Amino acid sequence: MPDGKEAKLPILTGTDGPSLIDIRNLYQQTGAFTFDPGFMATGSCMSNITFIDGEKGKLIHRGYNIEELCEKSSYIELCYLLLYGILPAKEELQKFEKTVVREMTVHEKLIDFYKGFKSGAHPMAIMVGVVGALSSFMHDGLDIKDPQQRELAVIRLVAKMPTLAAIAFRTACGLPIVYPKAEYSYVENLLYMMFDNPLKPWKIHPKIVRAIDVILMLHADHEQNASTSTVRIAGSSLANPFACIAAGIASLWGPAHGGANEAVLNMLEEIATTDKIPTFIQKAKDKNDPFRLMGFGHRVYKNFDPRAKIMQKICYDVVEVIGKGNQPLLELAIELEKVALEDEYFVKRKLYPNVDFYTGIVYKSIGIPKNMFTVMFAVARTIGWTSQWFEMTSEKTIKLGRPRQLFVGQKKRTVKPIEEREKVKKSKVMEVTHIYDIVQNVNLST
Repeated sequence: MPDGKEAKLPILTGTDGPSLIDIRNLYQQTGAFTFDPGFMATGSCMSNITFIDGEKGKLIHRGYNIEELCEKSSYIELCYLLLYGILPAKEELQKFEKTVVREMTVHEKLIDFYKGFKSGAHPMAIMVGVVGALSSFMHDGLDIKDPQQRELAVIRLVAKMPTLAAIAFRTACGLPIVYPKAEYSYVENLLYMMFDNPLKPWKIHPKIVRAIDVILMLHADHEQNASTSTVRIAGSSLANPFACIAAGIASLWGPAHGGANEAVLNMLEEIATTDKIPTFIQKAKDKNDPFRLMGFGHRVYKNFDPRAKIMQKICYDVVEVIGKGNQPLLELAIELEKVALEDEYFVKRKLYPNVDFYTGIVYKSIGIPKNMFTVMFAVARTIGWTSQWFEMTSEKTIKLGRPRQLFVGQKKRTVKPIEEREKVKKSKVMEVTHIYDIVQNVNLST
């Protein structure tokens, strides 16, 4: 240390990945804390659920590569794996999915919540409110110290998210609510509740079901990201698990986290035609131009996103069913990817397509609107959030999350009498004559 003090700190080594320096006793030895905005170099927990090797482009769940899981299993199998740590045998899988589907129904009074939202409200705003409201239906008698009750809470959250998402979608479209059916699988029920037409029998192509199944798998868990860390922080206070997941949804809603696939679609719509690709490629390379090539590169993966190749194949499968002529954005995306990967600027910087590059195209192809993209992400990520919460609450000692700060505010001051204080304008709100004008300006009027 600058003052000559020395500290002896243990080195923690996990199953894989870089070792971590245990700094829990650093303050006692040196009187100093560490400073790491965004926790980019800080390990907040021990976990055996998911591991990412960003340098090698690997995503591993409970020891299994995501590529192999997507090839040989399903989303509901992955849910079982993340929660229990092992892949289920056939009989266990059937029991598990039957249990989950049985829990997909929601209380009728909860459905009334949807009527209270403003027409045109963003589905993610609705999801934050409705999932948080679930805690009022499932709070009394819930003991998160009881392993069986924790497990049931996880199953209920995973089960009810597709139903809540589908209701949000259909109420926004002015369509009647559709309830789940026992004879359908988890993913089939999600699509059925969203797209059923009461005027004709419901039918969907198996490749569409499989496409959504794989997309859910690709988004199921991603280590200690922003929303997962939010769930863990909320859970560390022993809060109701439904409220913890609502906090995770709020974090996911941010455009820097869960809105990337929507941004890709907006970018493709802006480019519009293949002949404009060279112009936009040049704009992306110009540091002074605000245009950015969305869907390329990743904060964690320094080489390539292992999920992207899987997503590309799924996209082609969906277009095979729907017809390429119906998807001009796909042709545009394929050409954009080809041009970018032949450009030295992007290759040198290892800016390869990520999972979001094709996800939005698939969603749009099957009729899911852009404002539902992040909701679909939330449905998929619920098993990741709840498995992480389950793991944390299973520990013998739960540490309340309490990050430190580097205080850069005012030193001690003396309170002056109000008559002696200098008049300084700080507010941008109080100068407005009427509060009604403020409400109108921020578009909160009814």
